Amino acid sequence: MKDPQVVVITGASAGIARATAKLFAKTGANIGLIARGETGLAGAKKDVEAAGGHALTIPTDVADYDQMEAAAVAVEDAFGPIDVWVNVAFTSVFAPFTEIKPDEFKRVTEVSYLGFVYGTHVALSRMIKRDRGTIVQVGSALGSRSIPLQSAYCGAKHAINGFTESVRTELIHDHSKVKITVVQMPAVNTPQFSWVLSRLPNHPQPVPPIYQPEVAARGVLYAARHPSRKQYWVGLSTVKAIVGNKFIAPLLDHYLARTGYKSQQTSEKVSPDRPNNLWEPRDGADGHDFGAHGIFDDKSKGHSGQMWFSHHVKLVIGSAVGGLGLMALITARTVRR
Repeated sequence: MKDPQVVVITGASAGIARATAKLFAKTGANIGLIARGETGLAGAKKDVEAAGGHALTIPTDVADYDQMEAAAVAVEDAFGPIDVWVNVAFTSVFAPFTEIKPDEFKRVTEVSYLGFVYGTHVALSRMIKRDRGTIVQVGSALGSRSIPLQSAYCGAKHAINGFTESVRTELIHDHSKVKITVVQMPAVNTPQFSWVLSRLPNHPQPVPPIYQPEVAARGVLYAARHPSRKQYWVGLSTVKAIVGNKFIAPLLDHYLARTGYKSQQTSEKVSPDRPNNLWEPRDGADGHDFGAHGIFDDKSKGHSGQMWFSHHVKLVIGSAVGGLGLMALITARTVRR
C-alpha cells in the first residue's frame, strides 16, 4: 500500500488554504498546517481529521525564515519527507498607496512575498536532495493585472510570478525532477475581507464574480497532481484579467480607475480602526474560528466551468474531434445513398 502524501500548507487557519487542507485530507494525506492563529489551526486540524487525514498544527509567522525552517523540521519529524508544499499565506492593506505606512507596506511584502520565498527555500532544500517533490504557489489574477487600493498585495503577487519563473528555470537547468507551479486565483470568498487592514469608508469586498474557496482548493489539488504546467488559471474572470492585460492594458487602467474603488466596497460603513490581522492573528477572540468562508456566501459561485475545461481540455478536444469524425462518416454514408 502506498504511503500517504506529506503535505505542508501555509496560511492554513482560514480561506483557500483551509479548504485545500480538507481536500488533501480526503486523499488520506498527512498535513502540516502552518499559520499564526492557533484557534483557526485547531479548527483546520478538526477538518482534516474529520475528512480522513492526519494533521500537525505549527503556529508560525511565515515572514520569519527560522520559524519556517523549524516548521519543516517538525513536519518531517512527525510524518517523514515532504512531498508537496503549498504557499498560500498572505496579508494586505486596502487603501490608496499614499495612505499606507512604510512599515505596513513592508509587513505585507514580508508575509505575502517573502513568506513564499522562505517556504519555497525550506521545501527545496529538502526536495532537491531527494530529486522529488512539488511546490504550488497560490497566486492571483492581480499578479498580472493590478487594481487600485491594493498596491502592496498586487506588488507581492507580481513578485511571486517573477521569482517562481526564475526558480523553475534553475530546476530545468539542473534536470531536477522537483516541480514548481502557480495557480492564479480569481476573487474568492475568504475571511480576509473581515480582518484585513482597511482605510476605506465601507466594508471591503472581493471584486465580483466571487468564487467559493473550495473552487480554488480544487485548482490547487489538481496543480499538485499535475505540476508540469507552468501556471493554472482558476475562473473565467482570471482568464479575462490576464489575457486582457496583454492586449488592452491602457484601457484597463482607465476602466479600473473608474470602477475599482466602488467594486471593492460594500454599502456597509466600517470603522477605520476596526481590528485587523496585519500584525497579529484575528482568530481566537472569544474562541472565534473564521473557517474557510467569508461573509459573501450568497454572492459566491461553487463551480467554475473554465477550470473544468482547463483540467479536461484533452478530453474535450478528443470528444470534439471524435464527434466531427462521426458526423463526417454519417454524412459520407448519406451521400453514398
